[in-house]
Amino acid sequence: MTTIGAAVMGGTTRRFAIVDDSMRPTLQPDDWVIARRRRNMPARGDVVIFTHASYPDWTLVKRVIGLPGERITVAAGQIHIDDRVLAEPWADEPLFPESHDDVPDGSVWVMADRRAVSSVDSRVLGPIPIEDVGWTVVARYWPPRRAGRV
Repeated sequence: MTTIGAAVMGGTTRRFAIVDDSMRPTLQPDDWVIARRRRNMPARGDVVIFTHASYPDWTLVKRVIGLPGERITVAAGQIHIDDRVLAEPWADEPLFPESHDDVPDGSVWVMADRRAVSSVDSRVLGPIPIEDVGWTVVARYWPPRRAGRV
């Protein structure tokens, strides 16, 4: 699970510390990121920050895979969105077990980039209500050698 620490920068911007490795290589432990308060529906591929429904003290960071109204199917180690294979340049591991899930209105489907080590994403939590998604990660600023857009 990717839990993160937060520090307030302003009303619409916040910085977060990454503390585990489920989003490798995009985000790694000891990375610091800047996120903007979410105002619109996130896009597929966005990295978002949300609170865990059962544990409100836990803040998680994952990637948006599925959008409202879509059917997410895992088959032959790949993700299919409405029967089309999802190109995932951010993930490099096959995905198992096979499953079928529908994303209801007002929700998104999120997953870690490093799925073999992630213990909490939509495969366990189910769809994430959009009102629980508070932030969209826009950049990594620390360490300086890894700084840049996410």
